[in-house]
Amino acid sequence: MNRKALKGFVQIIILLLLIELVSPIRAYSAQDPGVKSASISVPVSMGLTGSANSAKSFLLDLPKGISAGSIKTNSFKYSGNNSLIDSIAIENGKIKLKLKGNESIETFAVKGTEGKLTEYFKTPPGNSIWLYSDGRRWQINEYDEKKDINTYYIKGAQDSSTPSKVPPKVTVLTRSTPQDPSTANWYRDDGKGSDKVEFSTVVQSSIVPVPEKLMNGDVGEAKVKNGQFLVTYDIPSALRRPEEIPDFMKGGWATGYLYYTTVPYYFTAKAKVTSYSYAGTVTFDYALPTEPTLTGEVDLLAPNPNPEKYADKAVPVKLSLKGSLAAYTDTSNILEWVFYAKKTGNDSSLVTKKETAKVLSSEKQFDFVISKQEAATQPEFKQSYTLTVTVRFAKPVVTSSGSISSLSETFTIGAGTYNGPPPSNIPVPTPTPAVGKPPVARIAMPDQVVAGENFIVSGAGSYDPDGTIVKYTWQHPNVHMPLYGKSSDTSYGLDSVDTTQTITLTVTDNDGLTSTTSRDIKVLAPAPKAKIEILGTLKQNRKITIRNATKNESDDFPLIESSTRFTITAVSGGTNADIKYNGSLVGQKEVDVLMKTPGQYKATLYVENTAGYSGTVSLTFTVAPDEAPTPYISLPLKVYRDPENGNKASVMLDDLSVSPDYDYLAKRVWEYRYDSNNNGNFAEHQWILISNANLDRLNFYPTNVGRYEIRLTVTEEFGQPTIDAFVTAADRRSANTDTQPVIERIVTVENRPPTSDWVW
Repeated sequence: MNRKALKGFVQIIILLLLIELVSPIRAYSAQDPGVKSASISVPVSMGLTGSANSAKSFLLDLPKGISAGSIKTNSFKYSGNNSLIDSIAIENGKIKLKLKGNESIETFAVKGTEGKLTEYFKTPPGNSIWLYSDGRRWQINEYDEKKDINTYYIKGAQDSSTPSKVPPKVTVLTRSTPQDPSTANWYRDDGKGSDKVEFSTVVQSSIVPVPEKLMNGDVGEAKVKNGQFLVTYDIPSALRRPEEIPDFMKGGWATGYLYYTTVPYYFTAKAKVTSYSYAGTVTFDYALPTEPTLTGEVDLLAPNPNPEKYADKAVPVKLSLKGSLAAYTDTSNILEWVFYAKKTGNDSSLVTKKETAKVLSSEKQFDFVISKQEAATQPEFKQSYTLTVTVRFAKPVVTSSGSISSLSETFTIGAGTYNGPPPSNIPVPTPTPAVGKPPVARIAMPDQVVAGENFIVSGAGSYDPDGTIVKYTWQHPNVHMPLYGKSSDTSYGLDSVDTTQTITLTVTDNDGLTSTTSRDIKVLAPAPKAKIEILGTLKQNRKITIRNATKNESDDFPLIESSTRFTITAVSGGTNADIKYNGSLVGQKEVDVLMKTPGQYKATLYVENTAGYSGTVSLTFTVAPDEAPTPYISLPLKVYRDPENGNKASVMLDDLSVSPDYDYLAKRVWEYRYDSNNNGNFAEHQWILISNANLDRLNFYPTNVGRYEIRLTVTEEFGQPTIDAFVTAADRRSANTDTQPVIERIVTVENRPPTSDWVW
């Protein structure tokens, strides 16, 4: 193999190695903090044959957590040795690109089989044996290789029975012709069978049938001569079948058998093909979604008014549940909306509804019944209902705290009846002459809040079938701020924690008719829900930022910053001594830490608010090891001394090393040692420096004839932020080419042979 071909081969191997070692997506902060960049690999394809493979389209799945709608299509770039045909685009939620294949003429070994790579042809050569009519003589037929004819000989029976029951045991020669090679399935002979080639590319003169061991336990062997199988085997063999008796032998005890064996075989040959290869990466920018938020709204459509006076009949209950997705716009990634409703505490009453439309908001209604038995037996009957709305994403959505595949919100709402006078929170209706239709009162509000949290109560959904609503009257014991008009906001204090409050609305229309309804709301303790974000590069000796991402839900009771406390511990792999940080873990919004050893670690956050409530959360994360670089060098296997350059040879050394975890190579040291006594033992010689100037390509000029071993030592510098106070030069990973096959690292220097110029 010449130097150019060798270098090309090495580059392909390194490209394959690089793509194997590099994770399929690499994201980093772009100039715009709301935009990130990512890359995805084109599947490496080599040795593809046939004109259909001269150009190839690829549909690449988007990396996990990235939606098609978030990609900035004008940022697409292809990097690789193939030529891009047309532009890169998004099609059906995937990245589509078309590439022209890199052409190369290859000659390689191929194998022809009957089916798959290991499904061999089978041929059943056999020899007939005849028992003569006297019952004692056996005619043994076989092939005469020297004369190239079929012949026979007579052998007496070896048993005492007449007619003879057992054919004589002999070794015979027979022949068989293999199948036409054009009927075979041809594969690159690499042991995999994944690369099929056309028969038209097979060099006909190189085709050779290759027999395998005889089957069925038969003793013998097969060889190839003049394109045919010559098979020597012992008979009686395992397989036999009766032969038709020729007329001249009929009579007496004449019998005939064909004893045969089975020879599995395949073909070998050389193929000369034009093959095509593909590789490379596609990079692009995509917008990070802001925190997707699911908001919901549950509404009591019936009974109205609520509670309803019992009238010796079942009371229909109609509920409306609505979900809206905020801070998210990629409708193509909406898989489905799922709505659940049940009587609280009664799982058998569960009703489920789905919406598969790709929308950012959806609403469903549910029908229940308060039975006559329930309503009649109690002066005041209340039934609570639990409703949940869930939106599911087709692909996980990346957020600042991780990937999410769905969002859910749960609500409760009550409906009721009464016997006798109305409950105290329901005003006694004033008899009004029937002038038109009465209005319908509706309340929209959350079903639960935390103390100190502002929330909106709205009666805007109320309506009058034949006129307009002119007045909204609210009853709301214990709220901090009174409600008025169609809608306003209010809150509850600490004295209402762990209670259920009732808000009542009475609407009056332009005819003076009224309608009243009510809603219950549960007041929860304002305990903060602690939340941690892990930022940075989760790798050994890299800076990791642990951030307090708690969102305080209570407007009246903010977090006490000085009480915030982080705790970081080792779970497995490392120890607490491996956790390094500057300053204090108390009273900080975020802390920067560094792990000296890979492994699992746990970060715990404690927060407290001015109401005296606290929250704690823990998050376990894995710190990956800092991987050493993968060194690889390319050099010619043989060079010649140049008389015009002081009898020095010139050896071009190329560094094809890679960093599997995106660090960069900051130091390269090239060395050699010379087998001066030409005994093949380099270990007895010292390494001599060629260069330590961090060169990825240089010329080495040896002067002596013989063999030189080359070594490259590469050292990485961190490719991601670190905390300088906790790292040393020893923390930088390095490796040398001792793991590369030594034959690839040895160059032989020879004298250039003399040339002659004949003159007549």
